[in-house]
Amino acid sequence: MDFAHFIGGQWVADSDVTTNRNPANQDDIIGTYARGGAARVDEAVAAAMAALDDWAHASPQLRHDVLEKAGALIVERKDELGRLLAREEGKTLAEAVGETVRAAQVFKFFAGEALRNTGDAVASVRPGVEVMIEREPVGVIGLITPWNFPIAIPAWKMAPALAFGNTVVMKPAELTPGCAWELANILEQAGCPAGVFNLVMGPGSQVGARIVEHPDIAAVSFTGSVATGRQVAVDCAANGKKVQLEMGGKNPMVVVDDADLDVAVGAALNGAFFSTGQRCTASSRLIVTKGIHDAFLDRLTAAAADLVVGDPLDPKTQIGPVVDQSQMDQNMRYLALASEEGCDVRGGGLGNGNGFFMHPAIFAGASNAMRVSREEIFGPMTSIIKVDDYDEALAVANDTEFGLSSGICTTSLKLASHFRRHAKAGMVMVNLPTAGVDYHVPFGGRKGSSYGPREQGSYAREFYTVVKTSYIAP
Repeated sequence: MDFAHFIGGQWVADSDVTTNRNPANQDDIIGTYARGGAARVDEAVAAAMAALDDWAHASPQLRHDVLEKAGALIVERKDELGRLLAREEGKTLAEAVGETVRAAQVFKFFAGEALRNTGDAVASVRPGVEVMIEREPVGVIGLITPWNFPIAIPAWKMAPALAFGNTVVMKPAELTPGCAWELANILEQAGCPAGVFNLVMGPGSQVGARIVEHPDIAAVSFTGSVATGRQVAVDCAANGKKVQLEMGGKNPMVVVDDADLDVAVGAALNGAFFSTGQRCTASSRLIVTKGIHDAFLDRLTAAAADLVVGDPLDPKTQIGPVVDQSQMDQNMRYLALASEEGCDVRGGGLGNGNGFFMHPAIFAGASNAMRVSREEIFGPMTSIIKVDDYDEALAVANDTEFGLSSGICTTSLKLASHFRRHAKAGMVMVNLPTAGVDYHVPFGGRKGSSYGPREQGSYAREFYTVVKTSYIAP
């Protein structure tokens, strides 16, 4: 089946297409998706500009109703959409359905935010003058989304952009266009006016680049690699655009001697390996104090070896495939590098079948100076770093260019509180996986992980609105 762009309320085909294949079974073709370029972006921006004034000044009730209806339609189709997500990205069906439900929750949350876009009235220092502080839409927003959360991340960018009266041009990842296409279809069914939301599929070098440089796009929200994100920031600054970046992490999970071993192993197993490790919040560095290190390593090694790797549509599967051959090749290079750097590599073998299957890998005996402990791998692999005590663990945890998520497993309230205050990360988890966040609170990091205002929750208002201060004299 062929799937077209969505521009100005119309489905627009292209002669060039991308074939979307199941990473668990390369013979399973999900569909062929239009592959556009800069000209399609220009069409989409023109449509978004034409729709902007009416949408920006529409009743917040209309925006609420569209987003609420979209959320309801996602819930109605959660099993179907979850199956699509599992087929095109490789998450297990349970994870895929869970992500789909989260997308629905995001839409419903921002339906409410459309009605809660409040301002302030303050007294002026000048007698007889009133001051009103209001938030208005930014304008046309460009959204560039990644492949690893192909329905949740588009949702948490689209929904606030629309809730606050902006119009949108979105480019999904070429590897996973199916879920984004379905969101466009759902918004149309929910009554979103023509031109308010536009979907242009295609390569980042053409579609993404044009979104960033287009003079009528007022702001860009990007989630992807560090190198690309930094270039987006430079280009947006040069053109005076607002920019919001999420770019990855090398997230530490500290396990101290007093930790509950069952809790620690469970949190590490989930954080490091679920979703095939293809999460920017994955626990890719496990920093373990010496008193519990050996027991923790043995338990984690055994638990990782027992994880079932296979077809994500099989209910017994716990770990699905890597997303594509390129990612698999990169994973294999890091496996080889871990051995070269002196790690005791446990696991990491290839699975069976016509897909990109890989078993979880543990890099025991790692140090924080190794490349495998400093570079984001984005696969089912984690380094185990042995330290003497909590103080060293905290120092190692913070010794990274990233700062997205940071975790600790401990039964000590004192250590948990100290870690929460001193971890140099945007999010801190205590006795929980570093991956896994709520939809109604801020998401984002520090240092090289994030740039600009936070995503999700009421804090999303900071990026998707501009502040206007009005002075009124009678």
